[in-house]
Amino acid sequence: MAWAGTTTFIDNFDRAQVLTTTPGQNGWTIADTSSAGSPTYLCATEDGGKMVLTLANDTEAENVCMYHNDVLMFDAARIKNFWYVAKVASISANTTLLLGMGSARNDAGDSVTNSAWFRMEGSTSTSALVVETDDNTNNNDDKATGTTLAAVYKRLYVDFSQGLSDVRFYVDGARVASSTTFDMSDISSGSNLQPIVQIQKASSAGTPAVHIAQFGITYTWSYGA
Repeated sequence: MAWAGTTTFIDNFDRAQVLTTTPGQNGWTIADTSSAGSPTYLCATEDGGKMVLTLANDTEAENVCMYHNDVLMFDAARIKNFWYVAKVASISANTTLLLGMGSARNDAGDSVTNSAWFRMEGSTSTSALVVETDDNTNNNDDKATGTTLAAVYKRLYVDFSQGLSDVRFYVDGARVASSTTFDMSDISSGSNLQPIVQIQKASSAGTPAVHIAQFGITYTWSYGA
């Protein structure tokens, strides 16, 4: 006998939680590459809650990543869609931000083997959003969306429902970067992904931050023949 269905998981971060290097509620874990500074990563008061990752105001390179501790539970071929509701603050020319899903994390986002995410590259623009996919063969980097992310929440949505050969990106319901075909079909069978939010800065002062009001994902499952 076989069982199959579809699950939607939504996290509104509506609780008191400080992330640590040990997986906590819903698997969220922090990787913190800092030395003198003390970045923060905790749920904060909001209408419904939010998770806030904030770098420290120390003149040093820092990297903070919220992820699932490299426990890759989501088969890319079974993902239908995923999304973040997010805003940012104090993004500088030395800041890089990633919001999406990927395989095992790396301080260098471009070194993650498989990924689909929104990106902000402060050295190019402190507000413009670009999108990227990589399946270790097909690599689409820094594709312009014509949209920005700043102090107002936006819903950043990635659609896998057309299949891995046609991944699509949306901001507040409007498709972006539609002139590019985002092909992830060369992902190896059974290669899994995890949610990743990573904010980092080159050696500089400043307190860039990302606020995540919601993460959601819809995926199919099946058991048996």
